[in-house]
Amino acid sequence: QVQLEESGGGLVQAGGSLRLSCTASGRTFSSYAMGWFRQAPGKEREFVARISWGAGSKTSYADSVKGRFTISRDNTKNTVYLQMSSLEYDDTAVYYCAAALGASSTYEKWGQGTQVTVSS
Repeated sequence: QVQLEESGGGLVQAGGSLRLSCTASGRTFSSYAMGWFRQAPGKEREFVARISWGAGSKTSYADSVKGRFTISRDNTKNTVYLQMSSLEYDDTAVYYCAAALGASSTYEKWGQGTQVTVSS
């Protein structure tokens, strides 16, 4: 079992950067692929990025963030990161991290979310 807690959100000007962190409890963190999702007001939750389980050699991104966001993981710290650069107003949302066991596409654990607000 793993529990997730996000941090690092805040208010940033357009063009700025933020790094989100998601720390997991438990000793099986490396067994989980990790994803970042976001939900803007009035919109459905959408996929942002994913990193594979283990060493995290595979990553994938939504087209809207490709080239601006980078997902990474540090299994020694049970933490996954989302480095966000060149932030845009439309990146404003609550960001959630989620865990999927192995290669599964089903995310079974979710964090509570962290707010990111980009001012124009």
